[in-house]
Amino acid sequence: MDWPRRIAHLDMDAFYASVELLRYPELRGLPVVIGGGGRHQPRELPDGSREFSRLRDYVGRGVITTSTYEARALGVFSAMGTMKAAALAPDAILLPVDFDSYRKYSRLFKAAVASIAPQIEDRGIDEIYLDLTEVEGETRELAQRIKDAVRAATGLSCSIGVAPNKLLAKICSDLEKPNGLTVVGYDDVPARIWPLQVRKVNGIGPKAEKKLVALGIDTVGQLASADPSLLQEHFGLNYAEWLQRISHGRDERAVATRSEPKGVSRETTFSRDLHVKRDRAELSEIFTRLCQKVADDLARKRYAGRTVGIKLRYADFRTVTRDLTLPAPTADAAAIRRAAGECLRRVPLDDRLRLLGVRMSALCTLDEAAKAGPAQGDLFTNL
Repeated sequence: MDWPRRIAHLDMDAFYASVELLRYPELRGLPVVIGGGGRHQPRELPDGSREFSRLRDYVGRGVITTSTYEARALGVFSAMGTMKAAALAPDAILLPVDFDSYRKYSRLFKAAVASIAPQIEDRGIDEIYLDLTEVEGETRELAQRIKDAVRAATGLSCSIGVAPNKLLAKICSDLEKPNGLTVVGYDDVPARIWPLQVRKVNGIGPKAEKKLVALGIDTVGQLASADPSLLQEHFGLNYAEWLQRISHGRDERAVATRSEPKGVSRETTFSRDLHVKRDRAELSEIFTRLCQKVADDLARKRYAGRTVGIKLRYADFRTVTRDLTLPAPTADAAAIRRAAGECLRRVPLDDRLRLLGVRMSALCTLDEAAKAGPAQGDLFTNL
C-alpha cells in the first residue's frame, strides 16, 4: 500500500444510545430514542425489572439527540422533533439524556486509541481523526487493533475508515456501519466513492446539494465529470475548485492534533412559548442561568472570551442573533450576563419566544486573558 499518508476516521456507533444500552441491556434490539428529560428516567419495579417511558406518551417541544439503528429503521433520527418521532414510532423507548456518562465513555475510547495511535484530531464527543502514517502495522490489522482496544475499554463498537486523506477516511467510515472497517485508496475512488450521493461528502450541505441536483449532478461521479465552468457559474471559483478536488478524492488537510475551541454556548428550548413581558421573571432566571453555565464551561476548559452573543428564536421560528465584543477577555458570569443583556436590548421583544441561547467566542486561555488585563466588567455596571 503505497500511500504518502495513512489517515483514519473513527466514529462511535450510535454513541449515546449505545452507552445507554450498556446500562439497560434488556433494551438491545429495540427501537430506543435518547432525548427525554428527568421525568423519563426509567422506574424500577418491586420485582427488580424496569418500566420505561414510551415515545407515544411524550408531550413537549424537545428534539431527538440520537436513536438506535432499530429506531432509525422506523424513520427516527437525531435533530428530529420528539413529537414527530412519536408519530413515527409511538412504541419506541424514550430515555433521558445523560451527558456526564457520554463524556466519560468519550474519554475512555479516546484514551484507548491514543495508547496505539497518539496523533489524534478530536472532532467531538464521538469521532476522531488519526494519523497512522508512522504507526507500525499493516493497515487493516492496525485498524482492527484500534477497534478491539475501543471495545475492551468501553464495551462499545466503532466504525473506522482508513484512506490516504481525511476526506476519504470520513466518507468510508460510514460505508459499512455499524462496526465497520473500510480501507479505501485512490484507485478505489471510481468504484467506491463515485456511486455515492453528493450529500455523503462532508462539506456539501443541503443547499449545495439542492443546487447540484438541480444541475443534474446527483452522485460524486457526476460531479467529477461536470464541466468546471458550469460549477464556477453556479458556485463561484473557490467552491467550484473545491468541488472538483473532492470529487476526485483529493484533500491535503493535515490531522490537527491540537485545536482551540471557537466558542462556548448554551441554549434552551422552552416547553411553552414565553412572552417577554408576561413571563419576564421566568425568562430572566433562564437567561441568568444560561450565562452562568457558559461561565462554568469556560472555567472548566480554562478559557475566557471577548465576544458575548445571544440567540433568540420566536414562536414563528424566526431566529435572530446579536453580539458584543468586550474591551478585554472575561470568564465572569456577571460580566457575561451584563453584556448579554446589552445584546438583548438590540432585539425586538414584542413576540413570544421559543428558544434562548448565550454564546462566548473570540476565546483565549486564562493565562492569555490575564496578560490582556482586567475584563473591565465595570463598563457594564449600568446595564
